[in-house]
Amino acid sequence: MWLFNTNPQGRDIPLEDGELTFYDQFLNVEEAHNCFALLRKNLAWRQDSIKMYGKELLIPRLQAWYGDQSARYKYSGILLEPLAWTPTLLELKKRVEKACNTKFNSVLVNLYRDGKDSMGWHSDDEPELGENPVIASLSLGATRRFSFRHRQQKDLAKIRMDLLDGSLLIMRGKTQHYWQHSLPKTAKKVGERINLTFRSIRLRT
Repeated sequence: MWLFNTNPQGRDIPLEDGELTFYDQFLNVEEAHNCFALLRKNLAWRQDSIKMYGKELLIPRLQAWYGDQSARYKYSGILLEPLAWTPTLLELKKRVEKACNTKFNSVLVNLYRDGKDSMGWHSDDEPELGENPVIASLSLGATRRFSFRHRQQKDLAKIRMDLLDGSLLIMRGKTQHYWQHSLPKTAKKVGERINLTFRSIRLRT
């Protein structure tokens, strides 16, 4: 039984050259915990590697790629072939699509096992995502610090925010053109966190 927060309240976060909307309680506590347990147990987690400075290095997190059959995605030299949607992912996709007023055909799911797992500075600006992609980031589990920095205006202060259990962050407009984001390592003792970033992959012509 799905017990989604029936009327989640989002707020816009001021961002020069970009658009952010944040729901600090998109899912209620019980449903967030249930979704975390189902995804942690049932998804096909994998740990990929990337080449840096001539060496193959394991990325510091586990990940899984799900979506429509045509939603093939490549980033940092990693080619992701979509696995078929699970019932849990489909329910979450439907709810997130309603909040974003956007259709998604894929989701990248990351599992951060502890504070050593992280995501470096990057923008979601691959050609498959289109010119001004809408990226919807749903967080489950432990709270982690999320950071933004402007790609051109180095004098702009970084934006830091805590992504809470059951929260949803929507990035849209020119955000990916002008901003990078990251999930840095932390020395604090933190539990596992699952992050789902819903996307719409476009076929190359």
